[in-house]
Amino acid sequence: MKEERDTAGLQELIQLACRLGASEAAVITAGDISVEDDLADLCKEPGCEKYGQAASCPPYVSGPSGFRELLRKYKRAVVFKIEVPSEVLFSDERRDVFRLLHEIAAGIERAAVLMGYRDSKAFAGGSCKDLFCQDHARCRVVSEGGACRHPDHARPSMSGFGINVTKLMQATGWSMNRAVQGTGRDSTSMGTVCGLVLIQ
Repeated sequence: MKEERDTAGLQELIQLACRLGASEAAVITAGDISVEDDLADLCKEPGCEKYGQAASCPPYVSGPSGFRELLRKYKRAVVFKIEVPSEVLFSDERRDVFRLLHEIAAGIERAAVLMGYRDSKAFAGGSCKDLFCQDHARCRVVSEGGACRHPDHARPSMSGFGINVTKLMQATGWSMNRAVQGTGRDSTSMGTVCGLVLIQ
C-alpha cells in the first residue's frame, strides 16, 4: 500500500515538474547520482566568475563530500530538464531559463514536503546571486549573515557539489544536448539544463 502511494506521489511530482515548465521529468534512485570532486573544482576561480558570490555556491556549500554524505539519507530523486535552443543559453534570455530551473526545483521540493516527503531537497544550476540578486551588490547571506532575499526560489547549484549532469541524464535514459554557440536562431541545435530534488 505504501509503495503504491509512493509511486502515485512520485508520478504527481513528475507531472508537476512538466506543468511548471520542465520539458521532461523522471525518477531515479539516489545511488545513480554521480558526484565527482574535479567537477566541483571547476567552480573555483578562474573557472567561474561567480565563485564566492552566493551562499548556494562554493566555497559556502559542503561540496562533493557533503553531498555524498547527504545522499546516503535519500532513496530517490526527481530529475527534470528544460530544453531550449542553444542560442538562448548564450543570450540575455539565459537568466530567464535558469531562473525557471530554480523555480521548478523549488516548486517540486515544496510539493514533495506537503506530500509527506519531509526532508526533500532541491538543487538547480547557475548562481542564485546572478539569477535573483543581480541588482544587488552582494548576497545578503554571504556579506551580512542575513536572510536570503529569495528563499522561495533560490536553490543550491549542482555544480558546486560535483554532480555529473551527463551521467544524470544517462541515468534517466535521456540524451544530453550540449549548448553550442554560434548556430543561429534558425538552427535546430538544442541545449539542456537540469535540476533535481532528493526524495527520501
